[in-house]
Amino acid sequence: MQTLTDIQNEPDSRNIAIDRVGVKALKYPVKIRDKANSEQGTVATIAMAVDLPKEYKGTHMSRFIEVLNSHGPALDVHSISAIPTELLQRLEASRAHVEFRFPFFLSKAAPVSGKEGMMDYEVIFDVDSTRNETEFTVTILVPVTTLCPCSKAISARGAHNQRGIVTYTVKFTNEAIWIEDLIRLVEECASSELYSVLKRPDEKFVTEEAYDNPVFVEDLVRNVAAASNEQQGISWYRVEAENYESIHNHNAYAVIEKKI
Repeated sequence: MQTLTDIQNEPDSRNIAIDRVGVKALKYPVKIRDKANSEQGTVATIAMAVDLPKEYKGTHMSRFIEVLNSHGPALDVHSISAIPTELLQRLEASRAHVEFRFPFFLSKAAPVSGKEGMMDYEVIFDVDSTRNETEFTVTILVPVTTLCPCSKAISARGAHNQRGIVTYTVKFTNEAIWIEDLIRLVEECASSELYSVLKRPDEKFVTEEAYDNPVFVEDLVRNVAAASNEQQGISWYRVEAENYESIHNHNAYAVIEKKI
């Protein structure tokens, strides 16, 4: 068989190392544990990368896909955690990183009518590994309603409210926390949570619920931080809130990061 030239292994004369090189925007089926049904199937968008020493011209892109496919037609969290370590070995790297971004679905009942509807939340599993340690983080993006305390205080009729998004990233101790519980922690810190299906009695309820629980974007991140400080199993968190303001041509933003 003809020997083919391996350009990637040839030396590079520029003497510049690369922090991350790999593949992005790859779709793959995954299985995620959930409390209601033990697991749910979804599709992740994946990024995988390794560092590249200054001596080498390129990495072997096909090996990323080979490592991924070696775990079969559907990955679980244990397989995801193992992938960076395998990349370190296959690509002779000193650092590897993988990101799995996927929709996570919950069936949610409206607060008064009880009508069920599916809610989707974006979840990110992020794994960074060296030869000596592995760091695993989980990020959830939770949409919420916030109502402005200032608007409520100064207005004779009503107050402006808006939909916002909370990006909540955590590192665990030895015991992981359900995705559903992280979502619930965030939703309880807002003026009101969101629903897929709302009948008129439900709409009345959530409107009044938000009015009775006004929060600035600052209140929202502080509420999530306070709840995180009391949560067993979290060793570090970053909470970021962005309100898509309904009466301004800009968004409001706040972030808190803390090691517990």
